[in-house]
Amino acid sequence: MAGTKPERRAAPMVLRPFNLSRWFALIGLLSIASISAIAGYLISEFVTQRMVRQEGQLTLEMVENLVLTEKSMHALLVERVPVSVDEPGGAFAHLARMPGVLRSNLYDTSRRILWSSDADLIGQQFGANEELDEALSGKLVAHGKRHEVKEKAEHLHLARAANFFVEIYLPVRDTDGTVLGAIEFYKNPVALFNALQYLNRSIAVGATLAGLFLFVTLFGVVRRADLLISQQQGRLVDAETLAVVGEMSSAIAHGIRNPLASIRSSAELILVTDEETGREAAADIISESDRLEAWVRELLSYSRPLEEKAAAVSLRPILSRCVDEFGRELHRRRITASLQMPEQIPEVRGDPLLLAQVLHSVVANAIEAIQADGKLQIGCESLRGGRQVVLAVRDSGPGMTAEQLQRAGKPFYTTKTQGLGVGLALARRIVERYGGALEIDSAPGQGTAVRLVLACA
Repeated sequence: MAGTKPERRAAPMVLRPFNLSRWFALIGLLSIASISAIAGYLISEFVTQRMVRQEGQLTLEMVENLVLTEKSMHALLVERVPVSVDEPGGAFAHLARMPGVLRSNLYDTSRRILWSSDADLIGQQFGANEELDEALSGKLVAHGKRHEVKEKAEHLHLARAANFFVEIYLPVRDTDGTVLGAIEFYKNPVALFNALQYLNRSIAVGATLAGLFLFVTLFGVVRRADLLISQQQGRLVDAETLAVVGEMSSAIAHGIRNPLASIRSSAELILVTDEETGREAAADIISESDRLEAWVRELLSYSRPLEEKAAAVSLRPILSRCVDEFGRELHRRRITASLQMPEQIPEVRGDPLLLAQVLHSVVANAIEAIQADGKLQIGCESLRGGRQVVLAVRDSGPGMTAEQLQRAGKPFYTTKTQGLGVGLALARRIVERYGGALEIDSAPGQGTAVRLVLACA
């Protein structure tokens, strides 16, 4: 309809490949680092409170001994007999001179200070104090902090030797267990502070090492799983390609081979005639028929399942036979070929016919890449203490670009005008089936090197 605007279609969504290793490296590192930091902090707090609690328990036991042995504290709490802070050798002198004590206060049950290491506080009564109430109910209260958020009135004007303080409230009991009052100790324990710093550093280092060990272990497992998934995905793609190639090969073999045979037979009859033009046309027909037949054989070879059984194969006769088979072609193209092979070379795992097919395909590609007056080098050496044999085929051809090198060896990709693109893919498939690898190294103007890494028998 005239005037109608063309309908816009939404652009198809492009799914980016999911990189499992990269995402785990990011998310896993953040998660494990967070868990390690939180775990280290919680352990550090637990150790700090446990040590402070232990400090309070030891102080409680000492005070209980003083109450039982010294009558002055009992007289002050029960009979309210005044005492001197500086009384030498007395219970209160011990309390005032305990290591790390900044201030100590003795409260009665009405929360009034009966005695203090600071004489100015005696007789005073301060506001609400939950810790003091718990001590007067018979509980031991001990807690430590690295930074005091809010100072209490009874703690003002105290100098500290370390950025850590401990506050302890101890119930004072009579011989029958009755709570007579409570003692508050406000400490600045330097030795405890240094010990806690050392423990906290050790906990931090331990948490870091544990998190790092966990990350490296899990990353190794995830990396291996990622590689395995990638390999399985590649095999799945190859299997799907093989299925398509198998169906296509069957159709080609059924639909082309019979007509090709008839065409070739007819061309052979034309050759017996005396007409020069007819004989040239017949020769062209036979040549193209042979090329199509070679394509069909190559397709069928690629789609045929490989046998899993492997035998010990000697490379020397295969290499010699391959060089002899290409002798005429090398002479025609004026290519200098050299074969370098040590006297003692171990046997490799594989099938002799399939390995010969692999070598034939690689050498044929190298010869076709060399225009004329080039060099072809075939070398063989043993690596890794005799566990692998590397067979290298190098040519002096034009080489390949980075894009061509990345796609080389993929099914149905070829740089040749008359190639089908399954020869090198079949060679890679055969070598990998027997535990080997096919590697390609090439650069523009520097030729191409194909290395067949074969496992020893």
